[in-house]
Amino acid sequence: MLGRRKHRQLRTGFHKHHHEFYRYHKILRVFHPMAFLFSLLVVYLLFAWVGNKTIAIIFALFISIKELLQLYFLWRLEKRVFRPIARLNLGVQEIARGNYAVSIESDVENEIGLLIASFNAMAQKLQAAETLKQTYEENRKTLIANISHDLKTPIAAIQGYIEAILDGAAASPEKVAKYLATIDRNIAYVNKLIDDLLLFSQLDLKKLGFHFEAVPIRAFMRDLMEEFQFELQERNGQLLYTDKLEQDYTVSIDSRRFNQAIRNVIGNAVKYGPENGLVVQTELYRQGNFVNLAIQDNGPGIPADKLRHIFERFYRIDSERTKDLMSTGLGLAIARELLEAHGGKIEAASTAGKGSCFTLSLPIQDQHMAAGV
Repeated sequence: MLGRRKHRQLRTGFHKHHHEFYRYHKILRVFHPMAFLFSLLVVYLLFAWVGNKTIAIIFALFISIKELLQLYFLWRLEKRVFRPIARLNLGVQEIARGNYAVSIESDVENEIGLLIASFNAMAQKLQAAETLKQTYEENRKTLIANISHDLKTPIAAIQGYIEAILDGAAASPEKVAKYLATIDRNIAYVNKLIDDLLLFSQLDLKKLGFHFEAVPIRAFMRDLMEEFQFELQERNGQLLYTDKLEQDYTVSIDSRRFNQAIRNVIGNAVKYGPENGLVVQTELYRQGNFVNLAIQDNGPGIPADKLRHIFERFYRIDSERTKDLMSTGLGLAIARELLEAHGGKIEAASTAGKGSCFTLSLPIQDQHMAAGV
């Protein structure tokens, strides 16, 4: 209660004295010419009334010097104090209106100049925060719209097939089995979408737990590529793995999360690659202080105007080209987040009609070995 009363008193005092600075500034500006005219009048009277002209001239000289010094001081005060403070006040008013794109020019090198520089830095930070806030808001709206769209289609299909079964439209056991298989695929898609959404939101909020371990990269990648080779064989595809490292290196990874990042990239190649004859070539090599895994496919490639968007959430190059319902549009976005959480990165290069190459980079933890000593 006392705090609120004190706050009201401060606000009342602020409004009472809000224009005090400008009032004094205005009075001082009006006082300049009046004081000068008064001094001229004094000089005139000295010449007119004082009998000793020499003394009158000396007095007039001293008064003139005093007035000139005073005018110079007031001019400096106007230039270096009052004008910068007036501009600073206008900037504060713009900030209060919500306009953070404000910058105050200052040519004074004093405490007020430092204050203006601090104000400009604060305005820039507020502008950056506001831009980030707007970006997050747009992303949130886009995310909700995409989730609604992606959930609506399979749920509508599930509802339609269930109604058909209940209405007796599926007369034969074969048709019922077909309908149930379609319902099962749609439910699997919804589950995968929810899992991807949960994972991506945890990554976005920095709340996903990681269990990093120091791992020799060669043995880890050899076992992982053997696993993917077997999976692609079951899909009538082929995975070729080449280890071009001259020696083994230690990397710090969460094996489960890194596995998922690679799986998302290879899964993307499977979804968009040819039905028969899919070939995925992987190559492990060192570049600087990073160990890179290049994943090259023989798919249709990615158009140049769409390549820069592929790591955006829910982005699909062409939804008509996916061979199943398992594409959520989050796979590559999740892969990028997972690599960045490892201190690495993922890059893509592609030529339409000639396939795509994704390069996953991990920093080498053993700097002694990384230097080649």
